[in-house]
Amino acid sequence: MDLKQLNAFIAIADLRSFSAAATKTGLSQPTLSRLLKQLETDMGVELVDRYHRPLHLTEAGVFFYDKISAILTEIDTVTSMTQRLSAPSTALNIGFVPSVLYGLLPEVIAKLKQSNPDIEVNLKDISSYQQIEALKTGEIDIGFGRFAHQDPWIQQILLRHERYMVALPKAHALAHIDEQRLIDLANNRLILYHQTHLPISTTTQPINTSISNSTNHISANDKSSSRHKQSSNEQPSLEPVTEPLLHLFAQYGISPFMTTTVSDLQVALGLVAAGEGITLVPASLKTVRTEQIVYRRLLHENATSPIYLHTLKDFVHPKIPDLLSAIYQVYERRGITYRKQSFTLQR
Repeated sequence: MDLKQLNAFIAIADLRSFSAAATKTGLSQPTLSRLLKQLETDMGVELVDRYHRPLHLTEAGVFFYDKISAILTEIDTVTSMTQRLSAPSTALNIGFVPSVLYGLLPEVIAKLKQSNPDIEVNLKDISSYQQIEALKTGEIDIGFGRFAHQDPWIQQILLRHERYMVALPKAHALAHIDEQRLIDLANNRLILYHQTHLPISTTTQPINTSISNSTNHISANDKSSSRHKQSSNEQPSLEPVTEPLLHLFAQYGISPFMTTTVSDLQVALGLVAAGEGITLVPASLKTVRTEQIVYRRLLHENATSPIYLHTLKDFVHPKIPDLLSAIYQVYERRGITYRKQSFTLQR
């Protein structure tokens, strides 16, 4: 059993086709077939049922695929990290979610360059979830995200919590109220935009959902029960709430009457500007589209969006301590409360 055989099997299993796998790997179909047969002979197990189209994995093949895929991914990660350790890049590649860019990130980068005038900084707009894989492949060296991640290759620190604000069309009936409550927003269409959901949820709520195109209508048998906690005598069907904005509402036993899910934050704000609904955004976005949108503070103290910084456990880019120092200097200048932390190289 060798890596060529394993990679051939993975390609065939992924694509369910020898011809497609040949195109992907650059190998001929006879070569792929030979490598797969050698692997099956070495193991004494049939992995692929060749008599179906598209090809099917046998039960043993499904088990082997699940286990060996994770091992090969780990090998790729170790290989990439080893190469970076032997020849570290002088550039600092930073991944970020868009909402962070509207906040203090530009100021942080400017501060970093003051103390490191020769540094090359590359910024990449990438979701919190995608940042984890990008760190492993070396596409980025560090990431600013909004979600905690549990991954054995990654270490992260919480930088701070940023308050959510309500984004409302200027003509909205609630636009003149400076401080908003979630319960008063429940009858509106809530526009959801997060690409990453919470990994686990400690809050559940009764949900009865019907889906039409891109819009999810969330309702209950009567309007009051859709917004308030159900009594302990009732036995609703509970589902985990992992979408961040819905999770926030659910913490107060509230279900928005209607939701629409869009691809990103800018689209969400575009719909708000067009009067198609409301959304919640981190306070750093309160200067966006102010001709059509008003931003109002939420009364709830826990209505916050965290900002995390994450990097690899076994490879910390030499300029990351300087980046962290720049972050804390900006926080101090802005009067932002924080707890000083640092990344450690874990061997």
